[in-house]
Amino acid sequence: MANFLQTISPTPFGFFDADTEFQTEADAMVTFVKRKLGDDILSVELTKKQIWACFEEATLEYSAIINQYQAKSQMATLMGSSKGNLQGHEQQLPRENLEFMMRRAEPYSAEAGLGGSFNSVSGSIALERNRQDYDIYTELKDQAGNLIFSSSLNTLSTRMKIMEVFHFSPQAAYRFFDTTSAINYLNNEFSFESFTPETVFYILPVFEDVLRGGMLNISSRVRRSNYSYRIVGNKLRLFPMPTQDNPSRLWIRVNFASDPFSSPNGDGTIDGVSNLSNVPFGNIMFSGINSIGRQWIRQYCLALAKELLGLIRSKFSSVPIPGGDLTLNGSDLISQGREEQEKLKTQVTEMLESLTYTKLLEDQAAASDNLQKILKNIPIPNGKAIIIG
Repeated sequence: MANFLQTISPTPFGFFDADTEFQTEADAMVTFVKRKLGDDILSVELTKKQIWACFEEATLEYSAIINQYQAKSQMATLMGSSKGNLQGHEQQLPRENLEFMMRRAEPYSAEAGLGGSFNSVSGSIALERNRQDYDIYTELKDQAGNLIFSSSLNTLSTRMKIMEVFHFSPQAAYRFFDTTSAINYLNNEFSFESFTPETVFYILPVFEDVLRGGMLNISSRVRRSNYSYRIVGNKLRLFPMPTQDNPSRLWIRVNFASDPFSSPNGDGTIDGVSNLSNVPFGNIMFSGINSIGRQWIRQYCLALAKELLGLIRSKFSSVPIPGGDLTLNGSDLISQGREEQEKLKTQVTEMLESLTYTKLLEDQAAASDNLQKILKNIPIPNGKAIIIG
């Protein structure tokens, strides 16, 4: 039989047939496998195509194990990524991001009114004199007069969730709760030159401004409000009852139940990577595998060939020869081949488990701690070194 290049369809799938280094290795694998199985003493009942098939399977198996390790180490970074953007990146080290964590946090930020991936809608209810109860399904409308419940955002036609009822401030409260009030300010602590005598300068830490902003926001919502309200079912009850002849409108911001399988922002992440089964990693080419991986592939190919030879010899338990019968070792070869395959898989899996990105960080942290312990016991002559910490 001709060599690898001269053979039509030498392997079952042909994934690596165009790889020049795979082509060279394939012819050498035939010699390697047959000699390891005793071809010089006893004929080995394997064809070149059978050995090449084992060689292709061994390379595919190694590629699958490496891709599983890569996906496991970087699954949080790959989640939601466009499938097409990952082609050809099997052996690259991606920069990690927080997209997965941010996406998991989106529903919490939406509930807090600080963000989220689904849009909210605001509308208003026309208040009436001496009327306290209003139906948010039939009376809450947008600026154009359309019912909010019938909005195109309510794709599931489910109940609305009220996120915020906007309050209005009575004029009498402005003076006492004015944001420019000097209450609690640490004024007159320092003296500065001023253009006018009434000018006062304040030196305050930033966190005090942040706390004061929160205080004023709560004050605006609670202490300065004209209204309070209670929601029961689809009814909104206002306190106190409007008594003006021409009461103003009450504005409300609502959310709808979100469809988990929609992309409201058109980002396409719904159709991106969701689990290990659709991470679009391709086969690692043989030419891109180093000597460590190639040796594993050779050993695994030998184990596959040994199992295959055992299956062939198991078809005949014995062969008649002059003066007796020749007993074949098919069952022994099958068990040996399968045991070696399992051993090789376990070996490479355990090695990769110890090299996942999380494990590498743990090892680096342990090494740093141990180094600190060693350095503490090293005597340093006085005046010979600068010690920090």
